[in-house]
Amino acid sequence: MRSTASSCSTRPWLVRLPSPANCALFTFILTLTTLHKGDIEFIEADIVLGKVNGEGDDMPVMAHPPANVSDLTLQGFLNQIKDFNDLHEGNEKGVKLDFKSIEVFEGSLDILDATIPSMSYPIWINADIISGPVDQNKSVPVDPDRFFAGCMRYKQAVLSIGWTTNWGADFREGEYTKDQCDAMVESLSLNNVLSTGQGITFPVRAGIAANSEEQLHKLVAAVNETNESTLTIWSSDGDYVDVAKLRKLIFGFGVERVYLDVPDELAARLDLGNVGNGAGTFNSLVSFSFISLCFYAFATWLQRG
Repeated sequence: MRSTASSCSTRPWLVRLPSPANCALFTFILTLTTLHKGDIEFIEADIVLGKVNGEGDDMPVMAHPPANVSDLTLQGFLNQIKDFNDLHEGNEKGVKLDFKSIEVFEGSLDILDATIPSMSYPIWINADIISGPVDQNKSVPVDPDRFFAGCMRYKQAVLSIGWTTNWGADFREGEYTKDQCDAMVESLSLNNVLSTGQGITFPVRAGIAANSEEQLHKLVAAVNETNESTLTIWSSDGDYVDVAKLRKLIFGFGVERVYLDVPDELAARLDLGNVGNGAGTFNSLVSFSFISLCFYAFATWLQRG
């Protein structure tokens, strides 16, 4: 089953912001109240090395760079998901963990070692491991060799592996190049991922993916020889997207092989649920990254406090 997502389908923090020190935890609690919806399958969480309320040692916490202060730890987040799933058999939610650096990933391994084996629900481990489009030089990719070395202990996890990107409202030209796609396949091969049969999804930015149909088809075809792979199409608010080209890409792959994690406005323009357009039935993937966005707004305040 593939998921249609809206990363801004529920944003309680836009209605009434809680106090800065409780932003992530408060928002997460409100998010849990939406999980009873049967069409929500996943929650995505951004993880960085940071401090709890600005105090103590660095540890894996829920935030989005450059924020590194939070009141919700990775351990606390995973405990809440497990508690929810234990109480809602038949309506369990999967979790996608987005690690923003190799340091936070390796610093999370003990937590993952203790948690993942007991998970009866889907787990995705995400990182941007290849420098990608367009002239992207601001974000440092997660070291692929060290990332895969850690991931190999979690055979049940789907590997969500992508590229760092540079895109926005004023961009029109840009694509996932053949060299960038080849670098991804080479990294998978060198780290023996293509011999494991482990599930893989490639997160690709909507505006860039729309310009990259040929390259992405070849990438997925090459990986599918040994590992089942899919695309996860995502977008930031305000990104330029050629909707017609993106629809062509999605239907070219088949809606059953694509996850969608985009703002509501773009999802509506794509109109993938319209049976007249040949679309199948989609379910929802809720992005948990809005908690990190909430923290971004208050990071300086917390660090000063």
